Amino acid sequence: MTTTHDTDSALSARLRSFDYPTWRARVEATGGCAHPVRLRGSSTITTTSGRVLVERTGEVWAPCGNRRETVCPACSDRYAANAFHLIRAGLAGGDKGVPTTVTDRPRLFLTLTAPSFGSVHSRRLSARGRVIPCPCGTHHRDGDPNIGTPLDRDTYDYVGSVLWQAHAGKLWHRFTIALRRALAAGLGLSAREFAGRARLSYAKVAEYQRRGLVHFHAAIRLDGPDGPTDPPPSGATHDLLADAVRDAARSVLLEVARPDGESLALAWGAQVDARRITATAAAEVTDDRGEITDQRLAGYIAKYATKGTGKTDQHPDRPIRSLAHLDHLRLHPHYRRIIETAWQLGGLDTYEPLNLRKWAHMLGFCGHFLTKSRRYSTTFRAIHHDQRTWRLAEQLDELGHDPATEPVIVVNNWHLVGIGHRDQTDRELAIAHAERIRSTRRTQ
Repeated sequence: MTTTHDTDSALSARLRSFDYPTWRARVEATGGCAHPVRLRGSSTITTTSGRVLVERTGEVWAPCGNRRETVCPACSDRYAANAFHLIRAGLAGGDKGVPTTVTDRPRLFLTLTAPSFGSVHSRRLSARGRVIPCPCGTHHRDGDPNIGTPLDRDTYDYVGSVLWQAHAGKLWHRFTIALRRALAAGLGLSAREFAGRARLSYAKVAEYQRRGLVHFHAAIRLDGPDGPTDPPPSGATHDLLADAVRDAARSVLLEVARPDGESLALAWGAQVDARRITATAAAEVTDDRGEITDQRLAGYIAKYATKGTGKTDQHPDRPIRSLAHLDHLRLHPHYRRIIETAWQLGGLDTYEPLNLRKWAHMLGFCGHFLTKSRRYSTTFRAIHHDQRTWRLAEQLDELGHDPATEPVIVVNNWHLVGIGHRDQTDRELAIAHAERIRSTRRTQ
C-alpha cells in the first residue's frame, strides 16, 4: 500500500533527478498531457532552394488528443476549445468562413432524451425550493449517486436500455430525415424540392444522463441550399422549425428484436425541448424569455463533448476484455449491470453487427460524441491545420525567415516508441502542470 510519505518522497526524488529538465520541457510542449505519444526520428525545414533552416532529431512528445477529462485533462481542454470554435462559428458567424448573417436564420437549441425503461430515484424541488421525497421515501441530496438509478433493478429493462443506446445514432439519423420531410411539408415542397431550396445544418453532442443513457443536445439552423452563405426560402421561420422538430421527434420509430425474438420499438423520450437561439449576448445561457444566446450556447454544448459516462465518473475509461475486469473497478451497481448486459448481448449472433462488447465500457453507446452536418461550419481537421500553420509561422518568424519570399518544405520522419509516462509519479507531475495552466487561464 502506497502512503502519502512514499508519494512525497517519489515526487521529491523526481524533481532532483538529472533528466528532470529534459522531461519537463517535453511535458510543457504537450501542455501537461497525461498520456503523451512518444516519437523518435527527425524533422527538417528547408527552403525550396535547398537551404536547411532547422533540423531536429531525437525524441519528441505529442499530445494524446483524448477528449475525455477523466483520461487526460490537458487534451480534454484543447478538444473543448476546438469544439467551442467549431460550434460558435456556426452560431454567431464572422469566423471560419461563416457569415454573420446566420444569426438571422431560424435556429433552435434542441434536446432529445431516451424513453423510460423503469422507475428511477429522483430529486425534485417544490415551488418553495424544498426537496420532494423520492418514491423510495428518501430526500436525496444533490450529489447522491443513486439519483437516476432504478428503484428496482430486477424489474428495470436493462436489455431494452442497452439496445436503445446502441441504436441512438441511427435514431438521430432517422430524426434528421424526418425533420427534412416535415420542413418540406411546412414549406409546401416535396422532399426532392426541399434539397434545392433549403438545407438543414446542425451540430450535436451526446451527453450521458445519470441513468447511464445518452441524450442529444443540438444547435439546428435552417439555411438555403448552399449552406450558411445562402438565405433560407421565404416562409422559413422559427415557429416552422420548432413545429417540424417536434413532429419529427414524435414520428421516429425503429423496430428491433429482443434476445427472445419479441419486437422492441425504439423511439425518443416524451421530453423534447426546443428553444429559440437569439443573437444577443447575455450573462447566462438563457435570457428572461427562456431563449438561448448563441455566445453562451457554444460553450454550453462544447463542455459536454469532454464528459464521461456519468456524473460520478465511476466507469471504465477504456474497453474491457472480460467481465472479470469489472471486479477491479469502482463501479456503481447500476453502471455495472448495464456493462454486464451489453457484454452478454454482445456475445449473441443477433447483435454481432452492434459490436456491443467493444462498447460495453461506454454503456453500449457506439456513436460519436460530437457530430455536425457538412455545411454547419468548419471542421476539426481545418482547425488543426490552422493551428499547425500558425505554429510553423511562429517558428519561421523566430528563425527570421519570411515564407512569402521563399517557400519552405517540412519533412517529418517520426516513428512511435511508446505511449504514456514512465510511472505514476511522472503522470501526476504532468497532470499538476496541466492544472496550473488551467488555473492561470481562469484567473486571466
